[in-house]
Amino acid sequence: MRFPSPLVPATLVRRYKRFLADVVLGNGSEITASVPNTGSMLGLTDPGSRVWLSHSEKPTLKYAHKLQIVEADGTLVGINTGLPNRLAEEAIAADLVADLGTYTTLRREQRYGTNSRIDILLECESRPPAYVEVKNVHFMRQRGLAEFPDSVTTRGAKHLDELAGMRKAGCRAVMIYLVQRNDCDRFRLCSDLDPAYADAFSRSRDHGVEAYCVACDISPEAIQPARALPILPG
Repeated sequence: MRFPSPLVPATLVRRYKRFLADVVLGNGSEITASVPNTGSMLGLTDPGSRVWLSHSEKPTLKYAHKLQIVEADGTLVGINTGLPNRLAEEAIAADLVADLGTYTTLRREQRYGTNSRIDILLECESRPPAYVEVKNVHFMRQRGLAEFPDSVTTRGAKHLDELAGMRKAGCRAVMIYLVQRNDCDRFRLCSDLDPAYADAFSRSRDHGVEAYCVACDISPEAIQPARALPILPG
């Protein structure tokens, strides 16, 4: 995925109210940008960090700039949680996720489970449909080790149980962890921060839910799925 126009470099002053950040542009002016990430962004909000913003000319937007990339731990990290589904589709098309690229039809945001929508539904006449859930990953505590989640996510645990339900119903169920960092070569569930999510993951695996991890190459020009990562025991 290439950004439609060059990102704007800036320096982070602070992130607040989850969805807002004050930044200083290269010309010294301070502006407020939207933050497309409602999570904790643990380790990614240090004042003084270099950041990159997209810019929109739409007059209806309250904030014309949107935070897209943060520099942390000496690397670039994509923080926009609105992008992973699109990136997962690119990873599937590039054959980075098992054989999911061989399905003939892809549909987005289809209703399933209990008041939920599946991120990607893959269909093919010759086999059962595949329900694919995608999670954004940008948390790292040990060098090279991506972890999820970075805070408690009851919604994430619910999604795992619903995937297990689809598997029991005879469908294929797949969990994709999409790592928006340049510096990770393996992945693990963050069971100490959210043991309930780790338990839900274990239950889902017992019911046959598949799990894969894909890492991206990040630059101010593009975010591109690049390689599969091993999933380590929790």
